[in-house]
Amino acid sequence: MSVDKAVLDKVYNATDHEELMHAYRDWAPDYDQNTVQDFGYVGYRICAELFARHLGGDTSLHILDAGCGTGLVGQELYSLGYINVEGLDYSDEMLYEAGRKGVYTRRINADLSQPLDMTDNTYDGVVCAGTFTYAHVTAEAFSELIRITKPGGIICFTIREGSYEDYGYREEMVRLEHDGAWELLEMRDEEYYKDKVWAKMCVYKVRA
Repeated sequence: MSVDKAVLDKVYNATDHEELMHAYRDWAPDYDQNTVQDFGYVGYRICAELFARHLGGDTSLHILDAGCGTGLVGQELYSLGYINVEGLDYSDEMLYEAGRKGVYTRRINADLSQPLDMTDNTYDGVVCAGTFTYAHVTAEAFSELIRITKPGGIICFTIREGSYEDYGYREEMVRLEHDGAWELLEMRDEEYYKDKVWAKMCVYKVRA
C-alpha cells in the first residue's frame, strides 16, 4: 500500500500529543511498509547496530527500546542476539504491531514526554530511534532516560536533521554533559531515510 500523505502530514504537523497519537493510530498497520519499503528508512538499523557495538557484546543485558513504535529496532536487536529487551511507546496501536514481532519481553504503554513510572537504574542500556524529532519528544526526556539507566549504562538515540538545534536538543545534551550526568562516546551524521534525510546518531555513557 502506498503512503497516505494526509497521514504523514498529521504525524509531522501535530500540534499536541493527542493529535500525534491519533496520527500513529491510523498509520500503525502500514508503518513498516511505508517507512522501510516506500521511503527507504534505514535509521533504525544503523542505530541498533551502533548501540550493540557500544554495549560490548553481552546479549543478556536488560535493554529498553524507548519509543519503540512497531518494533523495528527491537527486531534488529533480536537478530543480533539480544533477548532481554522491553519496548515502550505511547501508542497502543504501535505497541500492538510491535507485539506481533515477538521480540520484546514486555511492552509498556508510557509517555516519554512525562516522568516515567520506573525505578532508578533499571536498565543496562536504552535505545531511542526516531523519537527526538519534530512534534514528538522534547529534550527534557533525556534526564528521564539517564535516571532509569544504570551508572555505566549506554544510551543511544537519533535526532533528525533540522530539529537538532531548533528544538534545543544540543543545548540540553551539553548541559547534561557539563553537569556530569552522562559522557559523550560518539556522535556522527548518518542516513535516516536513504538518499533523502540525515540524522545525528548519538551514544552516551551514564555516569555515577
